[in-house]
Amino acid sequence: MNSVRSAWLLNRTDAGGGQSRVDTRLAPLGTMTPSGVLASRDGVIPGSQYGKYVMDGLYVFGDQAGMTGKIAPGRAVVQSTEQAGAYPVTVTDYLPLVFADGDAGNPRVDLVVVRVYDAQQDASNRTEAVIEIVQGVPAATPAAPSTPAGALALAEVTVPAGASAGKGGINWDTAVRDRRRATVSVGGIIPRGWGLNFPGAYPGQYRDTGAGLERWDGAQWKAYPEPRPRWQDYTPEWGADNGPKPVPGNGSLNGRYLHDGSIVHFTATLKIGSSTKWVSDNGNWWLSLPVRPTGPAINGHFRARLGKGYYTGTCFLDSTRHANGAACGWTTSKLTGEVAADWADGNYPETAADGQWYTLWGSYEASQ
Repeated sequence: MNSVRSAWLLNRTDAGGGQSRVDTRLAPLGTMTPSGVLASRDGVIPGSQYGKYVMDGLYVFGDQAGMTGKIAPGRAVVQSTEQAGAYPVTVTDYLPLVFADGDAGNPRVDLVVVRVYDAQQDASNRTEAVIEIVQGVPAATPAAPSTPAGALALAEVTVPAGASAGKGGINWDTAVRDRRRATVSVGGIIPRGWGLNFPGAYPGQYRDTGAGLERWDGAQWKAYPEPRPRWQDYTPEWGADNGPKPVPGNGSLNGRYLHDGSIVHFTATLKIGSSTKWVSDNGNWWLSLPVRPTGPAINGHFRARLGKGYYTGTCFLDSTRHANGAACGWTTSKLTGEVAADWADGNYPETAADGQWYTLWGSYEASQ
């Protein structure tokens, strides 16, 4: 009994006008993941005993010294030409893989494939599914041969120079490079297998990268769900509506913001230092925003440490004072609770003190 089998190889009813094997392969019965209008993504059907691995099927390995390895039972889909369709293949038993002796001078890399021959679709004059070893070319830095038409790559096996059954054979612990990739039915999530450098078949397709999910958007794979935005640093610019531009000196300016869709949340702090320079009557200071706002100016919040007390109040978030907009018009209340008559910036003599600070924060709609 042949242990490597494929359904739908023989056309028995073409002459009678019935459903042919090609009809069956091309019709969307048991549709796999598409890779074209009529083509399916080839690959191994995933699954393992107890669900421990992505796929046990068609695994290439060696369990004893020498030149003979094994391939595990499993199922796969092998895509031929788009017009020929996709061939379902099964290997029902563990099969031996006998590799040719190594080249005398250089190593080589052989490719293990499952291959479909169909005399009605190719010039092979054969009608069968087989496991083949495609022998590579010996070289100082060898490369695996290309995958033949109508075949699915399963593994690369490095054959050392001079290797033979009587001379060490193949080092099975390090020789095998798994080339299997998984395929699933349409709409299913493609498990991680050989490589991630392949395009999606349709927007809304998902794949497992081994670390999370990605969704194909029609042009590229994107993490799904998309990563949520995180708070990040920015350095606000300190300016004034009139007079010389203030200079922080050994003071400091720092800010943080979160840009989530069209909404920006921010906080910005100015700390006065001993060498900070400004003009005492330079009112209407501002600190730049991280992202330009849109629409009319809206209110933000303000808190300051001035002299012997803490002051709270408001500011407004305006798009005209800086390329990114600015928090300006700082107003606060006195310790008595009265609303201060002046702006809470350069008009306050307390700001001359080293260590005083101003903090502004708020939320607004971003222009982009």
